[in-house]
Amino acid sequence: MKIVFLGTGGTYPTKVRNVSSVTIQVGRDVVMFDCGEGTQRQLMHSSVSFMRIKAIMVSHLHADHFLGIPGLVQSMSLNGREEPLKIFGPLGTSETVKSMLSLGYFRSQFDVLPEDLDHGDTVEFETFHVRAVEASHTVPALTYALEEHPRPGKFDLSRATELGVQPGPLFRSLQGGKTVKTDKGLVAPSQVIGEKRRGRKIVYTGDTRPCEGVLALATEADALIHDCTLASEHSSTASEFGHSTAVQAAETAKAAGVHRLFLMHFSPRYDDVEPLEAEAKRVFPNTTAVRDLEVVEIPYRT
Repeated sequence: MKIVFLGTGGTYPTKVRNVSSVTIQVGRDVVMFDCGEGTQRQLMHSSVSFMRIKAIMVSHLHADHFLGIPGLVQSMSLNGREEPLKIFGPLGTSETVKSMLSLGYFRSQFDVLPEDLDHGDTVEFETFHVRAVEASHTVPALTYALEEHPRPGKFDLSRATELGVQPGPLFRSLQGGKTVKTDKGLVAPSQVIGEKRRGRKIVYTGDTRPCEGVLALATEADALIHDCTLASEHSSTASEFGHSTAVQAAETAKAAGVHRLFLMHFSPRYDDVEPLEAEAKRVFPNTTAVRDLEVVEIPYRT
């Protein structure tokens, strides 16, 4: 599982960072979270193929989070994409996307399928799902959790050998959930395969104040990608405009018991985000203030 931070800024692009967009790759599938202005160019500087993007999850309908969609769709079309592209977001997303893609002589050679989501909705993919909960912003907004399906339990090789199971087809049958016959009798999968293991979970908050819904969704996440628009000295301004400070993001990470915290959506006032990272680390040490085009691998923890 790999995260690519395409754009880590908020409000408008600056000389040092683009506006919000993150991709998460699971196997060969790529899901994009927000698609701010200029995202397609960021993709061209990254290892991510925009032809592999299965879906775009829009957190909310402020311009710095969705204006990159028309250009990205156009580039996909001009490069011969045929696979449909699904676009999800809060109430109004479907109408907004349809309106953008109907302007002028814009034409797509593949289907673009926008859909509105409500709090608690889940979008299923082959090996994972994306769950949406309501965030606390100044407009309808969603926070998303990408959660892998549980993995099979560990195969106990010594126990299988002890029960007379020979390596080869019988191992594969047991791992496929079938009972097998050996010289010592029948062996069921439960005798040699442990309990299912949890998959990885990544939470992307989009723009949000601290809130119970985000905290609950982030519980025990492997990675929390959190709004960090301002430093703590501007906490009143952050709250007024529906954002979080570095310390508030860290407090959420600590309370939720997440493994790693990644800060993004920095205000254009900050060229250097190291002070924001330092603030957060005093509360939650395993914090990184990410940069544009930074790539992070998320390993299994168990």
